[in-house]
Amino acid sequence: MNPMNIVLFAALLYVLMGFVAFLVYGEDKRRARLGRHRIPEQTLHTLELLFGWFGALMAQQVYRHKTRKQPFQMVFWAIGVLHFLVLGVLAFQLFSS
Repeated sequence: MNPMNIVLFAALLYVLMGFVAFLVYGEDKRRARLGRHRIPEQTLHTLELLFGWFGALMAQQVYRHKTRKQPFQMVFWAIGVLHFLVLGVLAFQLFSS
C-alpha cells in the first residue's frame, strides 16, 4: 500500500472518530446538566482509543467537561501518549525508507 494512502486513511479515521467523540462528549455534558443518566467513562475512553482522542481533547476544552476529574484525565492522557507513540512509529516506518 502506498504510504500516502495510509496517511490519508489514518487522517480520515482521526477526523471521523474525532467528530463522533466530540459529539458524544457534548451529549454527556448535556445529560450531566439535566441530571440524566450519563455516558459511561469506559465508553468515552473507548472512543478515544478508536481514533477519537483529538476530538475528545477539543470537546473537553469547548464543553469544559471532564477536565478536573484526575483519574479520568490520567487515563485520557495515557491514551493520548499511546496515540503519539503509534503515530511516531508509523511515520518513521513509512517515511524512513
